Amino acid sequence: MGYAQLVIGPAGSGKSTYCSSLFQHCETMRRTIHIVNLDPAAENFDYPVAMDIRELISLDDVMEELGLGPNGGLMYCMEHLEENLDDWLTEELDNYLDDDYLVFDCPGQIELFSHVPVLKNFVEHLKRKNFNVCVVYLLDSQFLTDVTKFISGCMASLSAMVQLELPHVNILSKMDLVTNKREIEDYLNPEPRVLLSELNKRMAPQFGKLNKALIELVSHKH
Repeated sequence: MGYAQLVIGPAGSGKSTYCSSLFQHCETMRRTIHIVNLDPAAENFDYPVAMDIRELISLDDVMEELGLGPNGGLMYCMEHLEENLDDWLTEELDNYLDDDYLVFDCPGQIELFSHVPVLKNFVEHLKRKNFNVCVVYLLDSQFLTDVTKFISGCMASLSAMVQLELPHVNILSKMDLVTNKREIEDYLNPEPRVLLSELNKRMAPQFGKLNKALIELVSHKH
């Protein structure tokens, strides 16, 4: 059995930095991992790339040839990857041993892991190739500065959990850039009543029932 880690999260949440740090840590511990770039727009990696989607298709080429914008072009690239799972990806995976550990550095467009089935089908293909897969979801800790952003981050993470149906670890990234760590601590083990009170203060009265349902969902998720 092989092992795979799917590194996802919003754009700018530090996914590539995480992959680079993980590679350096494993190198220090004399453990071997292979980083795979799944972002057709990515450049200038801080880690050795074992497999690169840009060998199959690149965002620049798609935008130039088809006249698509960045988001539409990226969706086209990922759908092209999906169409080539049995060809390009299978051939690439055959280069690794049964007990290898692959880390997939994914694009940051949220719809890829919340709305469309591209990554879900990608994961199913890995499973068919006898890979045990987990998800690491990164969220910029600077994003958690108030209750509305906290709820938004939780909903995005929960959407990925539901869509991918995999073992899932949430990580707050960029903690070194947070000036007031107490703001973050309030959300690590949140008190539902406090969250609801704060959310009701920020939202119009007609959203009271929705706020209550969201807080109950977040509390159950924690």
